[in-house]
Amino acid sequence: MTLGSAITTRSADTRVPILPELAERWSPRSFDPQATISEDQLDALLEAARWAPSASNNQPRRFIVARRGTSAFDTIVSALVGFNAAWAHNASALIVGIAETSSVEGDVRPYAEYDLGQAVAHLSVQAEAEGLVTHQMAGVEWDRIVAAFDLPDNMKPMTITAVGTADEADKLPEALAERETAPRRRLPLEELVLVRS
Repeated sequence: MTLGSAITTRSADTRVPILPELAERWSPRSFDPQATISEDQLDALLEAARWAPSASNNQPRRFIVARRGTSAFDTIVSALVGFNAAWAHNASALIVGIAETSSVEGDVRPYAEYDLGQAVAHLSVQAEAEGLVTHQMAGVEWDRIVAAFDLPDNMKPMTITAVGTADEADKLPEALAERETAPRRRLPLEELVLVRS
């Protein structure tokens, strides 16, 4: 893949076949600033997140959904730091993933962050099925998100997912364009699996 080529897929080099939506999912930074996301597509992503597994079915994940061109979107972009601030404003939507760490009654939900991760993973796979791409970010001034959206103490924002349509890598600053086209890598299974019997 060379700089300047349209990037629409970067299939993983898997050891065995996996679902196409999983093999094709990756995290681009170059988003088409003209592309939009429909209400139906957004609903499908959020519905996939809603049906992710949840410990004791507590479902302690919440979302702030903002489309490009809205004040909520601009607020989220203003809280991004580092490289994220250089590209995320071109996404069609930004979704803040929030872990509800305790119930209203004060019951601690120790698996809230894990549950949120499951929900965002489901959202990402659904996005791939919808012909969209996602990129999750943690480089955020979270106190600004908490203040801007008046989040209570039990709502912990953990990730922001950019959603949209991939664009050409050469529209990014050079350092990011190089990362955009670098080979995809994962640790081998032998390093991930501690015991297999």
